[in-house]
Amino acid sequence: MMIAANIISLTVLFAVPLLLVALGGMFSEHSGVINIALEGMMIIGALFACFTLQALDQSGFGPANPQLSMLIAILVAGATGMIFSFFLGFVAINLKADQTIGGTALNQFAPAFAVVMTWAIQGQGLTTIQIPSWVRITRETFGLAPVDGPSFWNNLIFKYFYLTTPVAVVLFIVAYVLMYKTRFGLRLRACGEHPQAADSVGINVYKMRYAGVLISGFLGGIGGLAYTVAAGSGFNSDVGGYGFLALAVMIFGNWKPFPILASSFFFALFKVIAAYSSSLSFLPKFEGVKEVSNFYQMLPYIVTMIVLIFTSKNSQAPKAEGIPYDKGSR
Repeated sequence: MMIAANIISLTVLFAVPLLLVALGGMFSEHSGVINIALEGMMIIGALFACFTLQALDQSGFGPANPQLSMLIAILVAGATGMIFSFFLGFVAINLKADQTIGGTALNQFAPAFAVVMTWAIQGQGLTTIQIPSWVRITRETFGLAPVDGPSFWNNLIFKYFYLTTPVAVVLFIVAYVLMYKTRFGLRLRACGEHPQAADSVGINVYKMRYAGVLISGFLGGIGGLAYTVAAGSGFNSDVGGYGFLALAVMIFGNWKPFPILASSFFFALFKVIAAYSSSLSFLPKFEGVKEVSNFYQMLPYIVTMIVLIFTSKNSQAPKAEGIPYDKGSR
């Protein structure tokens, strides 16, 4: 029962960054801009958020106000991710450059920049930014008495509970309402389907595409922090390929919020199964094979490729995504 509780809570924990980043990609691509740079946005958001947490910890404000400090770090992650996404917007929208190449360049820049910044602040060779222990939400946060010994419900709710989880729930609801229940969402989707028609009725395609990219950066930055707290080992200038996995989640979810939510849990479950492979008796042990754990570590990515092979033909991407908009063309 304890393993089941841990698997469920960890699945939620690792689904959160996938959900946030995939929703970010959804906004960008519905506006017409392919966002390959999600990985870089995650790294930049996590970098500055972790430095913020470190500074708040050293000042004493963090331990005294843990969840307020975590909220500040989440906002910093979103803001810096948004600033970083502006470069993709400028390249793709103003310069009309190849969006895939632009995103790839930003992905290569982000980890190198993170290493340089970390070394500059912490000292050469010190590449890990430690996450303070007070960021986790515990029973004491709600004024509840601690539990002695293992408890199913305590493990299920509080063992891996961070502010990023309720924030992700709120952002998911906001994303759905914004995309499908507002005029802004209708205009955004129009710009990704037929920008010329959108322009003909007075919609500023350039502004809408910038809005999509900036929202993508905001969610991607928060997703970077969510992955860092989920990984639990501090920030090491990378996010384990989660930006690319989030792209797969977005495609598998057909660029729609609720399928993306289901896809996030699906892929996160395989990630957690890989982590718990040695403790799950029903998994094959592959007798005679050295380092079986390596196979299970590859499992989420193998499943990703298999799923995309069978679902990509049915994917309905925005028709104008990746195509630079020229106001003079019709």
